Amino acid sequence: MEIFKKFFKTHTENNTRQKYTHNRKAHEVASQLQQRLNLYFSDVSLIITALKHRSYLNVSNEDRIASNERLEFLGDAVLDLIVTHFLYNKFPKRTEGQLSKIKSILISKPVLAEIAMKLELGDYVLINKGEEKTGGRKRQSILADCFEAIIGAIYLDKGLEEAQRFVETHLLSCFKSIMQRELFKNYKSILLEYAQSQLGVLPEYRLVKESGPDHDKKFEISVFLKGEKVGTGVGRSKKTAEQEAAKIATRKLGLHNPTM
Repeated sequence: MEIFKKFFKTHTENNTRQKYTHNRKAHEVASQLQQRLNLYFSDVSLIITALKHRSYLNVSNEDRIASNERLEFLGDAVLDLIVTHFLYNKFPKRTEGQLSKIKSILISKPVLAEIAMKLELGDYVLINKGEEKTGGRKRQSILADCFEAIIGAIYLDKGLEEAQRFVETHLLSCFKSIMQRELFKNYKSILLEYAQSQLGVLPEYRLVKESGPDHDKKFEISVFLKGEKVGTGVGRSKKTAEQEAAKIATRKLGLHNPTM
């Protein structure tokens, strides 16, 4: 009986010591991030929770509810409201469908993860060693969720106005460059949608010319709609040349970039 008592006493003491160690680490990381962001929380537990990926709970010996998932859920809704309000005011003549498409790009995981990387959130997120070894600090889903969780934490600690300021500073200030880049990736999709819905055809991409040595190829590709050439693009790969051709075509057809 005494052996069992000693075992459970030692086990409890080890758990307590372990929990204290990880709590101290979490506070240190949270303090560093607050300095990095120049944003200080009245309730520090909120920013700590915002950084806590569910994998870390195995280390800190906490329940699932202690992860940043609830704050990410809240932050997602707050971000949605802020971005929707921004787009509603910025584009008074855009339809609901057009605004939704722009919003879907702005709040997409890749974009939010990119903003999180600029803020170096990967250096601060609390994850276990296994997650870290498999690239967790650079994983898009973890970074994007952490960014949204921080927005949720700011909202709870400081209110909507401060959350809006944070989003404007780190996301909406990059609005034009984000949209230009993301829409460039989607010019072929824009042209395809137009061709199918308005003309009932598919765009046809034809290789016009291929030049240069193997290590420095250049491709010239034209895109046709119903046999008529509507754009020509040049690139170091066929894919890039097709995107350029589609970009020229969308401009010629008046399918303007909604951010311009």
